[in-house]
Amino acid sequence: MTPRLDADAPDTFEPRRQHRPSSALEARPADWNVLDDNLTADQRWSTWPGIEKSMRGPQPYPEFVIEDAGAIDTELGILKTGKEADVFLIERATGERTSILAAKRYHTPDQRAFHRSTIYTEGRTVRRTRDARALKNGSTYGRQVEATQWAAAEWNYLVQAHDAGIPVPYPVQIDGTEILMEFIEDPDRVGSAAPRLHQLRPDPPLLDSYFAQILEAMRGFAALGYAHGDLSPYNILAAGPRLVVIDLPQLVDLAANPLGADLLARDCRNVCTWFANRGIDQDPEELLGDLLAVAWS
Repeated sequence: MTPRLDADAPDTFEPRRQHRPSSALEARPADWNVLDDNLTADQRWSTWPGIEKSMRGPQPYPEFVIEDAGAIDTELGILKTGKEADVFLIERATGERTSILAAKRYHTPDQRAFHRSTIYTEGRTVRRTRDARALKNGSTYGRQVEATQWAAAEWNYLVQAHDAGIPVPYPVQIDGTEILMEFIEDPDRVGSAAPRLHQLRPDPPLLDSYFAQILEAMRGFAALGYAHGDLSPYNILAAGPRLVVIDLPQLVDLAANPLGADLLARDCRNVCTWFANRGIDQDPEELLGDLLAVAWS
């Protein structure tokens, strides 16, 4: 079934599918970056073969990760727009296998608006002196560095969170300012994106489970020394009974960032307020203390 791009999208929505060669491996040119007559404007050869192994997700790879050098990526449409990045839906396919991925692409310097980035990046280090100077001066090169670093930060946090067992989308690969990751589907609506938590009115047993899951995820981040920094029901996906935390580029180092505890406190208030409005009471200050204890232990 063709994926629908948004849980609130009309049922008649159909992303455009493009022509794919019957034998992608045979059709692939020697230079995988070169488009040929077999591909349309919304297609490209899989970027997987052209990236370093360190830029690929943790092993073992899930079944939906296609490693075939002859795979073709087809852009199906846009999933979400944002100030810093847009998320697109990508079909990666060979003649025999098909996988749907989410492609998060950070904006170019003239498109981007990182209004609050300095709040989250306080305490982060920049290895190259030239890059640090360019970031400080706000030059064109500095803005390019910023976009790349923002994408790299999210990639690194996704990998760390996945390895720690925190429920985040599986990170498939990073290529420049594009991150390919697991598409979180609504298991009750095949082909549809999982809804955000704020859209739901779960019954009491499911609500209890959701609360336990999000507390466990927050503890997982704290154990790594991080606060999500922007956690709310708007960036938590509900894939049936399973919650998945998204939007990780602004993760805050609780030790290095002087505002870390304040941002963690805001996460606690956002989460506790949403659940309190649905009948589950949790003192955000008590939760904050619990998480800080986990972080410092």
